[in-house]
Amino acid sequence: MKYPTTWLQGASLGERIACELRLQIIRGIQLPGTVLSENQIAADFGTSRSPVREALKVLAGEGLLRLERMGAIVIGMTPADMEELFDVRKLIEHFVVQRYIHSDNTGLVTTLNRMIDKMEVALKHRDVAEFSLQDFNFHEALVQEAGHTRILHTWNGMRQLILTVMLAATEQRFASNIEESQVTIHKHRTFANALNQGDAQDLFEFIEDHYRDTRNAVNDSVLSPYHKTRS
Repeated sequence: MKYPTTWLQGASLGERIACELRLQIIRGIQLPGTVLSENQIAADFGTSRSPVREALKVLAGEGLLRLERMGAIVIGMTPADMEELFDVRKLIEHFVVQRYIHSDNTGLVTTLNRMIDKMEVALKHRDVAEFSLQDFNFHEALVQEAGHTRILHTWNGMRQLILTVMLAATEQRFASNIEESQVTIHKHRTFANALNQGDAQDLFEFIEDHYRDTRNAVNDSVLSPYHKTRS
């Protein structure tokens, strides 16, 4: 699966290259230790080396590779890296949800349910990209609507990595156990209802349960190529 072109509207060539390489690294197509050549990538994408350098710098900043002269070495996402990504996401969602407990969340709940509706349609049509995007949008809406500038800045620094991990995990889930995606939809709907009612216990239980399930799914799918390189 290539990076969805519909997600690249308005992106620079460097950003487009970064998105495709990021997905290849997360999916294990580009394994840890692989040497990436600027010249080869430029040839593959039919471009000059300048946007390739831009892309490699972005991915190096995310810790996915290490820059070398005229190229880079793939580092990938180790289990520890993925655990840290989940830790930060969970901390952010715990924080922002606290801001909603004693608020009128009618508008946000309407927005979240609209996204869940779109997830249901995507599941019906087995549309991996749309399901992943709406799942991501659900969590991003929680962060954006909280109105905390520094939290949003932290989220934005990880958003492309988070989105790509979700895409790769959803692809694997649709291929191997698509019924789990229906469970995901149900849990998101339960969360939206709890948010509407201001039920703090249910909200925090959802976050803990969600990230426990997501860790297991990613460990079984996205991280499997990494485990194979270490066995």
